[in-house]
Amino acid sequence: MQERTVAESLPRKQLAVAAPQSSVFEAACIMTRHRCGSVLVIDPARSLIGIFTERDLMTKVVAQSLDPRTTSVVDVMTPNPQSIPPETKVSDALLLMKGAGFRHLPVVSEASGIVGVFSIRDALPHEIMEAEQREEFIDDEMTKVLG
Repeated sequence: MQERTVAESLPRKQLAVAAPQSSVFEAACIMTRHRCGSVLVIDPARSLIGIFTERDLMTKVVAQSLDPRTTSVVDVMTPNPQSIPPETKVSDALLLMKGAGFRHLPVVSEASGIVGVFSIRDALPHEIMEAEQREEFIDDEMTKVLG
């Protein structure tokens, strides 16, 4: 079975985006409307400048007692997030996410710009198993090399 790319795994829904000056409250409302766990923060030229996630809301806003109506998303987003091209294999994206502790990974094409956001929820069970098997193999090989 040929493995899907992240572009093939993305749900066909409208992107959840916010402007840098948007409030955290507005960003949370956008996530709620789109039923997703992140918003991409874009500049007027529609370039990706950050990502704001449920985790950011929890750790950078709620846990810090910031007011979501007066806090700008640009002040609490993750700036310049790592992204992947649409042709990335799902298992490669999952390995990257696990290694870096991401739950959401922007998908950006050089030709067409922002394509979407890959989430672990977009992966099928066999793709998750494939990534776990690859990770175990890599770990075993590193153990052999490093002794």
